[in-house]
Formats: sequence, C-alpha cells, structure tokens
Amino acid sequence: MSGVVLVSSIYIYETYFFTFNDIDREFAQKGPGPITSPTGAYTANAYYELYGGAAGGVNVWVEITNNNEKTKVQTVYYSDAKSNISIEWLDEATLYILNDSPDYPNSNRSIELEIGKEIYHENGLACKSLLMKDQYETCYQN
Repeated sequence: MSGVVLVSSIYIYETYFFTFNDIDREFAQKGPGPITSPTGAYTANAYYELYGGAAGGVNVWVEITNNNEKTKVQTVYYSDAKSNISIEWLDEATLYILNDSPDYPNSNRSIELEIGKEIYHENGLACKSLLMKDQYETCYQN
C-alpha cells in the first residue's frame, strides 16, 4: 500500500508541480541564436539538452530574454529536437520556431508563439503545472 502512495505522490508532484528549472543547463549545448527582436526588446536563444547517453536523444528549448530587464528570462518552448531547427522573429512579439525532420511527416514540432502569452511543451507537463499557470495564457502540446 505504501508503494502505491509513494508512486502516486511522485506522479502528482511531477505532473502538477513541473517547472523548466529541471532542465540540465550545466551540460547544455548552444543552438540557434541569439536572435534579437525587430525593436531590440527581446532576444531568443535555443539550447540543446542531451539525454540517455549513447542511445539517447536531444531536447531543444528556447529562452526569451527581456532586454529591458536582463534578469527576466522565460522558457517558451521545449521539445524533442528534430534535424531542422531555427528561430525567427515574425514581428516584435511573435517568434517562429522551426523544429522538423522533413523525412518524417509526423515529426513537425514547429510553431508560432506570442511572447508573454504562449508557450509550447511537447509532452504537456508545463500545460498541466499548477506552478506555471500564471506565466502564460495559452500552452500548446503535441
């Protein structure tokens, strides 16, 4: 019985108390960026997180820095990395993130995000998190 309670508690914690703070930034590799928004208010940077050793894979996340408040950095995108990754500002508040493998039609994780209002988390953990609800208006998941 105590095993069921323990497993249930871990599941609830991982699901409803998720934050991007668990990303392994110590061994992160630099991805595309920095890309500055048209008026210079924001800077976007992408990073790669390796997981699983030799048989593992790579995640990609995109952080936005508010250049008026240098300490204000927000993770707006987190997904399994595909072969084509790029970031591009469409306007001052809209960032296009390309994350696709053309040889695999169901692999497209590309999205346009309105900064300060929208985020993307492939597995949806950020969308379910009670701790992150005040950081976005809309959360997308695959």
